[in-house]
Amino acid sequence: MGFTFETIAPARIDEAAYMDVGYFATSIRNCAKAKALSVADRRPEALVLGADTVVVQGRKILGKPANRDEACAMLTALVNSRHRVYTGVALVCKGSAFSATALACTDVFFNDRTVDEIEAYVRLGEYHDKAGAYAIQGRAMTFVEKINGCYYNVVGLPVSKTIGVFTKYIRSLE
Repeated sequence: MGFTFETIAPARIDEAAYMDVGYFATSIRNCAKAKALSVADRRPEALVLGADTVVVQGRKILGKPANRDEACAMLTALVNSRHRVYTGVALVCKGSAFSATALACTDVFFNDRTVDEIEAYVRLGEYHDKAGAYAIQGRAMTFVEKINGCYYNVVGLPVSKTIGVFTKYIRSLE
């Protein structure tokens, strides 16, 4: 789309404060917007993109594991079942008072894995800073039986939804 990006991280927010299982679709969009606003406060003239991804199994939100044990527990819960990956995307510009959000959802089906296979994966360290303790674009691809929805959403930035918020911004300028 012709934009040049500068990565500014981390956003200065408490992600856990936005994780409400009763309203996680709204919560995830709000978290993405809070991240974008956190950066926009420092750069009010900038067009700022924020995103947040969570894994949801049933009514349980699986965020980023704090340690290896938590990562193993998350992955053990996900094997041989379906879970959903939600990503909220927000685009804001404080200078022009623009704000738009979007939400993507992808169903991910994990195949069966042994405890040894899960522990071996966790030892690789890919679980760090990953919702649900896995990176689909990494070695966890072997855990995935199939997905229904956007692959890039599971990676952490749903392309079509991101293009959608940029399109809203461009239309706001017309």
